[in-house]
Amino acid sequence: MSNDPPNEPEDSLVPDDSDEEIPIFEEILEDPLTEESGEGTADDADATEQPDEVPAEPATPAEEVEKWKDHAARAQAELENYRKRMAREKSEAILYANRSLLEQLLPVIDNFEMGLQAAREADGEQSMILQGMAMVRKQLDDFLSDQGVEVIPSDGVAFDPNVHEALKQEPSDSIPEGHIIFTMRRGYRLKDRILRAANVVVSAGPVSDEAEG
Repeated sequence: MSNDPPNEPEDSLVPDDSDEEIPIFEEILEDPLTEESGEGTADDADATEQPDEVPAEPATPAEEVEKWKDHAARAQAELENYRKRMAREKSEAILYANRSLLEQLLPVIDNFEMGLQAAREADGEQSMILQGMAMVRKQLDDFLSDQGVEVIPSDGVAFDPNVHEALKQEPSDSIPEGHIIFTMRRGYRLKDRILRAANVVVSAGPVSDEAEG
């Protein structure tokens, strides 16, 4: 029997002469702070560039006193303005509390005046019905006056868009242009506020010769 060692595969004995490189996998560890730029964050750069802040000097007792005196004066002024505003609103609420009621009463007065005019034309000034209605009309006027309501002047005066509402315009030889010829519905004001504007007809002035021709 031969003492030679057993034959091994040639591949295990012959070195590999291939030119292919064995790939090497390396784990690259990066600093999380320099992952993006590799030079540190912008905040770090700013922190190094900015000078140290100088701490503010503490206020003196006199400055503290002046500061709190100023706060107290401002608070007192605000409280005084609030009181004045509340007093003004309360006064206005009292003055104009009946405004809604008076506005609803005005159409009733309009109808009453129409009935009064019809009685005057039908029965004359000596009619007992007319005299009774005139007394009621006076009571209504007194009531409105007691509530601070007054009639807005309209007939013959210059037209004012703030208190008058022009329904139409007509030529007139006797009334100047821009003045009111007659009132179709009376207007009223409560104190300094308009309850209802007066409905009026405004004069367009005399008819020109060209228009007549």
